[in-house]
Amino acid sequence: MNLFDKISADIKSAMLAKEKVRLEALRGIKKEFLEAKTAKGSDGELSDEQAMKILAKMAKQRRETAQIYIEQNRPELAETELAEATVIEEYLPKPLSDEELTAELSTIITELGVTDPREMGKVMGVASKKLAGRADGKAISAKVRELLSK
Repeated sequence: MNLFDKISADIKSAMLAKEKVRLEALRGIKKEFLEAKTAKGSDGELSDEQAMKILAKMAKQRRETAQIYIEQNRPELAETELAEATVIEEYLPKPLSDEELTAELSTIITELGVTDPREMGKVMGVASKKLAGRADGKAISAKVRELLSK
């Protein structure tokens, strides 16, 4: 069962269980998936890899929106956004810990034979694809910069 079908099945269970926040989050995910499937230049299919990128983006948006609501003293709205982010993150792979990220990036740097911080772009290209959905781009960038400056 691919991710799209799993989301559709989970929408039905959320309806039956009358879980309002979960249902809203799942409907939002399905909407994004359908838009990606029918986008211009798309082949009408949605791979799990594409779906993971969409989910990561959605979770990040929810967290950023919640932060804005907190800054504007609107905790009730922030709570809803955080609850939706939690539902979305259930479908993402477990994020890498700092140690795991360091190990993965060290391996990539060794494989590419990069030693100069000016070649950071090569590492970022490979790392972004390999670690998509499991690590944030900012975290990857900071760690690559740190490892290459040693």
